[in-house]
Amino acid sequence: MDTPDVSGAPASPVPVEGQRCGLVAIVGRPNVGKSTLLNALVGQKISITSNKAQTTRHRITGIRTVGLSQFVFVDTPGFQVKHVAALNRNLNRAVLSSLSDVDVVLFVVEAGRFGLPDAKVLALMQGPAMQGKPVLLLANKLDGLPRRQDVLPWLRTMQERHPFAEFVPMSATRAADVERLFKILEPYLPQQPWLHEEDALTDRSDRFLASEIVRERLFRLTGDELPYTSTV
Repeated sequence: MDTPDVSGAPASPVPVEGQRCGLVAIVGRPNVGKSTLLNALVGQKISITSNKAQTTRHRITGIRTVGLSQFVFVDTPGFQVKHVAALNRNLNRAVLSSLSDVDVVLFVVEAGRFGLPDAKVLALMQGPAMQGKPVLLLANKLDGLPRRQDVLPWLRTMQERHPFAEFVPMSATRAADVERLFKILEPYLPQQPWLHEEDALTDRSDRFLASEIVRERLFRLTGDELPYTSTV
């Protein structure tokens, strides 16, 4: 049985009528479920998760091909709005630079919540790199609300806050919600040849993925004792 290609080696552009391919940035403050969302979209664990903020320190690219459409997801480090350490400044620059290349942005927040850190992230995104780019508000962790309809009044207030292209209340842990997100995103992908092979899952090497898994386990075992700057 053939094994999926996780290396993400670029495909030779062979135009096929109806093909779509585009870059989708996943942006938000730390710990809103961005890495969990990416793993669900790709269908395999390629981005580490933990309860510790700032777990994701690298730009991780996930790839998923559905029918004639290839989605290239960019999971960015969470925007840092509390600290001004050099590492945090570098992380913010990495996030902003990634936005200049993408076709659509998923701004991830927790359903029913929009605090000052979220507002600061949204403000940081109001730069030249974002001009003309559609931003979809993804209200994640919807399963944390007592009733799904409770999110509707909150969505109305969010609509007044920013002209989002779409509102997507969902839970990254529900397969039906993830499949619905693909259908919502598809029209935003340009009609062009795929960038990667059909079975590619990420552009990161197996060695990098292995080191990230080790780092994730260290975070889970040591909690706050492990420094943010830890590298494996």
